[in-house]
Amino acid sequence: MSACPPALWTAREAAAATGGTITGAWQASGVSIDSRTLEPGDLFVALKGPCVDGHDHVAAALANGAAAAVVHRTPAGVADSAPLLRVENALSALQALGAAARERTVARVVAVTGSVGKTGTKEALRLVLSEQAATHANPASYNNQWGVPVSLARMPRNSVYGVFELGMNHPGELAPLARLVRPHVAIVTTVEAVHLAHFNDVEAIADAKAEIFQGLAPQGAVILNRDNAYFSHLAAAARRCGASQILDFGVAPQSWARLADTVHQAHASSVSAEIGGEAIAYRVGAPGRHWVLNSLAVLAAVKLLGADLGLAGLALARFSVPEGRGRRLRIVLPQGSFELIDESYNASPVAVRAALAVLAAAEMGTPGRRIAVLGDMLELGPQAPRLHAALTADIAATGVDLVFTAGAHMAHLDAALPPSRRAGHATDSATLAPLVAAAVAPGDVVMVKGSLASRMAEVVAALRRLETQPRAANG
Repeated sequence: MSACPPALWTAREAAAATGGTITGAWQASGVSIDSRTLEPGDLFVALKGPCVDGHDHVAAALANGAAAAVVHRTPAGVADSAPLLRVENALSALQALGAAARERTVARVVAVTGSVGKTGTKEALRLVLSEQAATHANPASYNNQWGVPVSLARMPRNSVYGVFELGMNHPGELAPLARLVRPHVAIVTTVEAVHLAHFNDVEAIADAKAEIFQGLAPQGAVILNRDNAYFSHLAAAARRCGASQILDFGVAPQSWARLADTVHQAHASSVSAEIGGEAIAYRVGAPGRHWVLNSLAVLAAVKLLGADLGLAGLALARFSVPEGRGRRLRIVLPQGSFELIDESYNASPVAVRAALAVLAAAEMGTPGRRIAVLGDMLELGPQAPRLHAALTADIAATGVDLVFTAGAHMAHLDAALPPSRRAGHATDSATLAPLVAAAVAPGDVVMVKGSLASRMAEVVAALRRLETQPRAANG
C-alpha cells in the first residue's frame, strides 16, 4: 500500500505559524472558512464578518467532521477539550497560515489581476499547468482579503505551480495580497473603467493594479497588455518595484507574446502566435477576441515558468469558460431550441462590449434573432448614466436585434435605443425574467449579462426552466 500523503497542517505547525495555543493533537487535510461547505478533516477558521461570526458555527463545523477550529474567543456549545487553535485574531491567523504555506513551498507562483479577465486567465493557467505538474489555484473568485489567504493555506506541500487571482475595488487592497502571495510572475490582463465609484479616474485604477508589483518575489517578472493605454504607466511602476523582466502581449508587432492571426468560430478560436520568438498555432476552446488575447498572457507565463509551451497550447483547446462568464447552453423548446450565453457573473463597459462581440459572432438558427439581456453595471460612480447609454453604439455596431434591460442604470440605455431594438425594461431582474422567457423562440441566441448584484442569474435560471427535453448523459 502507498503511504498516506502528509497532513496539510499538524496542530504544532499551525500553532507555530500563528503563534496560537492548541488543544489536543490533531492534523488537518484542508482549510475552510464556511461550515456549510466544510469537508471532513478541514481546519475551520472562525472568521468574524460584518453579518456573520464564524464562532457561532464552530460546534456545527466540529460535528460535521472538522479536524479543529481556529478561534479568538471561546465558542458557545464547544467543550474545553475540543480540538482548537486559540489565537488573538482569526483573520490574522488565517493570513499567517497563508504566509507560512507560501514560505514552505518550492512552487513557482503566478498572480493574476486586471480590470477584466482575471478569473478566466487564472483558470486557463490552472488547466495548462496542471496537465504538466501538480498545480494549486484559488477556487472560483477567492481573490479578496479572505479568499487569497485561505487559498494559500490550502496549497499542498508538493505543489510545483501556484496560480492566484488577486482582486480589488479600492486603492490599497492589492498590495497586502501581493505581499502574501509573493509571485514569481505577475500578470495584469488590462486596465479599464471599472470600479470608477471608488477612483478619480482610470489612471488611478492603473495605480491600484500596479500594487501587485509590490509583492514580487526576488527576480520576479511582469506580463502586461501592450495594447492597453496604460501599458507604459504599468511598466514604469513595475520597474520601480524592481521587476527583473517586463514582458508584453498583444497585437503590436513588438509584443513579446504576439498575436499573428486568429479565426473566430462560434464556439472557439484558432490562433497563430509568437511567444518569446517561438511560433505556435493552437486553439482556444472559447469564442471571443478577449479570450484569445488573454491566452497570450497564459502562454507567456508558461514560457517564463519553463513549462512546455506546445503542451500548454494543446491544453487550451480543452478550456471551457467559467460559469457565468460566457458559458453556452442549448435550451430545447417544444418546437426547436435556442442558445443561451450566460455572462451573468459580472459586467463593466469593456466586458459588455466583449460579450456583444461574442453574441454578434454566434450562429443563429432560421429564423433567429440575437438578443441581449443586460442588467446594471455597478460601481461606475457619476459616469454611470453616460456609460450605460453609450452602449447603444456598440449594440448598433454588432447588429444585435433586441435588447432587454433591467435596473435604474440600464434605463438610460433603454431610453437611448431606437424603438426597433427596445424589447422591454424592468426595474429588476426578477421582473424582467418572465418577459424574456416569454419572448425567446427557436433559433435565437440570447446573451445575459450584468454585475453580480444586479442578479441577472435569475434571468438565466428562468430561461433554463424552459427546457423541455432531458439531456443525454455524456459518454
